[in-house]
Amino acid sequence: MLLRALFASACLTLALPASADTALFTADGYRATLYRSPTPDQAPPAQTLDTAQLQALLQQQPPPLLIDVYKRPWLHGRFIDSEPHANLPHSHWLANTGDGQLDDAWARYFSRHLQRLSHGDKQRAIVFYCRSDCWLSWNAVKRADALGYTRLYWYRDGLDAWENAGLPVHPATPEAFP
Repeated sequence: MLLRALFASACLTLALPASADTALFTADGYRATLYRSPTPDQAPPAQTLDTAQLQALLQQQPPPLLIDVYKRPWLHGRFIDSEPHANLPHSHWLANTGDGQLDDAWARYFSRHLQRLSHGDKQRAIVFYCRSDCWLSWNAVKRADALGYTRLYWYRDGLDAWENAGLPVHPATPEAFP
């Protein structure tokens, strides 16, 4: 009987999908998988914004930088335009920089464009977004904080909330890589 129970337990363990062993977060706290799933209410140290709060923030001078981090396939040295994508007006699309783990080239892409767009001002207000229930922008907030940026905002429901409010969007193209 004990042998049968051990055998059944071993078979069950082998039948579990590989994702059961996959950690949701990296050792340094970035979301590493299941990016399109419910997100927390906050992305410390950023202030979380709803659509009305973002609209008010956009009236400030200078306006905040709007950074979209939604994914775009990258193959053979170029972004693959697999589906249309739109941005909030005046946004910059730093595609693929919200992944949980970035190799050095993508980390430099993120850092270089933030440096260029902020003119080196680490206190420039920056709003990160992607879609609703998307961990990519949560990761990007964490990554920008690690780079020393101090005025960070998270538009948690992102492009979906903006479009649901009937606000304008524009066709998007990712910033040049590398």
